[in-house]
Amino acid sequence: MYIGALQLTLHVPLSASLKDKRQVVQSVLQRVRNKFEVAAAEVGTLESWQVATIGVSCVGNSAHHVETVLEHARRYIEETRPDAEVIDAQSDIINLEW
Repeated sequence: MYIGALQLTLHVPLSASLKDKRQVVQSVLQRVRNKFEVAAAEVGTLESWQVATIGVSCVGNSAHHVETVLEHARRYIEETRPDAEVIDAQSDIINLEW
């Protein structure tokens, strides 16, 4: 079993309040969950108005598949959300053998 985790830091330049940021972040999270069937949540920088840290995770039976899903999710956010610029991305894949 392979577990992949992707952490993205987003800059939301048009956000003037936490409410503005949350609207953008919740939209990003919902679209990524629906399109890629992954788990996604806001995981950091919760009090910043213009910066959001989100986590995306995927489980699969192939490291290549997990890596591909996370890469597609990252590119999807970059290409479809001009209101949320990806300023940092980090990922890791863990192989669990029981």
